[in-house]
Amino acid sequence: MIQGFKDFVLRGNVIDLAVAVVIGAAFTLIVNSIVAGLINPLIALIFQADSLNDVTWTVTGLSGNEVVFAFGTILGAIINFLAVAVVVYFVFVYPMNKAKERAAAKAGITEEEASDLPTEQELLLQIRDLLATPGNATRP
Repeated sequence: MIQGFKDFVLRGNVIDLAVAVVIGAAFTLIVNSIVAGLINPLIALIFQADSLNDVTWTVTGLSGNEVVFAFGTILGAIINFLAVAVVVYFVFVYPMNKAKERAAAKAGITEEEASDLPTEQELLLQIRDLLATPGNATRP
């Protein structure tokens, strides 16, 4: 039982997943600080409120009681999502894609040629088939 757990933990997938979670947590802090420090203050200037939670719509009902619709929180969540998506794309994804394109251009591989290359799994299958063909296997 202990050996099985040890094998499970030492597999590359588990370690890769752990690294991804740690990096993701650190990455979340960066993106959230950009949104909280730059995007949210700009939105607060537009709505003239300290936070979007203060943006409400009050309706007086037929019985005289007031109902407050806090649409600012919903609007804030939508804007935060869009702001995070914009920050992630323009600060991280777009520059990485451009860097990959430059590296591929430097290597002399066009995007069309790169899509025509076989995958790792296809190459392994081809190697297996070649080794299984009589006469192709070398004897030690």
